[in-house]
Amino acid sequence: MSIFYFIAILSILFAVLVISAKNPVHSILYLILTFFTFTVQYVLLNAQFLAVVNFIVYLGAILVLFLYTLMLINLNKDSEPMKSTMVKIAAVLGGGCLMVVVIAALKAVGVSQPVLLKDPSLGLVKNLGKVLFNEFLLPFEVSSLLLLSAMVGAVLLATKDKKTTV
Repeated sequence: MSIFYFIAILSILFAVLVISAKNPVHSILYLILTFFTFTVQYVLLNAQFLAVVNFIVYLGAILVLFLYTLMLINLNKDSEPMKSTMVKIAAVLGGGCLMVVVIAALKAVGVSQPVLLKDPSLGLVKNLGKVLFNEFLLPFEVSSLLLLSAMVGAVLLATKDKKTTV
């Protein structure tokens, strides 16, 4: 359990660094570390499928896209507009509400017992595959046909019809 708590503390630390970083590129790099600690937590909780999906989808695709987008746009302080007083007041109220929620959550720390799984193979990919391809085979195949038709439609819409008029 000590590894779990260490990774949980790292997750919280990196999440705070995401919010408090001045440089947006550093903020996204801290977000990558935060999602990586989530992946480690999923592995520790025996949810390998969620770990792999989190690693591939979030770390491999979305955050890299965020990082490239931030590198491509120009983030000068000169081009940043001044915030109005209403935005600043809303930010202070939102931060105060967040502080109240965090204090209320910290009061309940240590009250509950850790959850122990009765079935240690609960989060395995093998069990997910059995359920997916036995009970939900028809919806799975219908969704694959819908995705295929959406892909064909996107390709048809993206290609321009080159008609030559004589």
